[in-house]
Amino acid sequence: MPAVQTLDATFAALADPTRRAILARLSSGEASVMELAAPFDMSQPAISKHLRVLERAGLITRGRDRQRRPCRIEARPLAEANEWLENYRQIWEANFQRLDALLEKMKAQRKSALKQNHRRTKQ
Repeated sequence: MPAVQTLDATFAALADPTRRAILARLSSGEASVMELAAPFDMSQPAISKHLRVLERAGLITRGRDRQRRPCRIEARPLAEANEWLENYRQIWEANFQRLDALLEKMKAQRKSALKQNHRRTKQ
C-alpha cells in the first residue's frame, strides 16, 4: 500500500482540471513549459506553479536539455492511486453482483407469485 502522504499529494494534484489537462498532454510525450502553457489562458508563472504541484506529487519530472527543461509524466504515483482505487472498485463490484442476484431472485419470486395468482383466479 502506498504511503498516505503520497496518495494525498497525488489526489490533491489531480483535483485541479488544469493539472489533469497537463498530465493528459504529457501522456503523449514530453513537453516544454511553453508547450504546456500554450492551450491555457494563464501566465507562464501560473503554469509553473501547477508544474511544481505535479512535481512535488511525483507525477512529473523535469529534465534538462540545454536551454530547454522538458517535463515528463511519471507513472508510479498514478499506478499507486489506481491500485488504491482498484480495491474499492472490487468491493463495489461485489456489492453490485450481490444486488443483481437479489433482484433476479425477487423477479423470479414475483413471477412465481403472479403465476400462482393467475391460476387461482382461473379456478
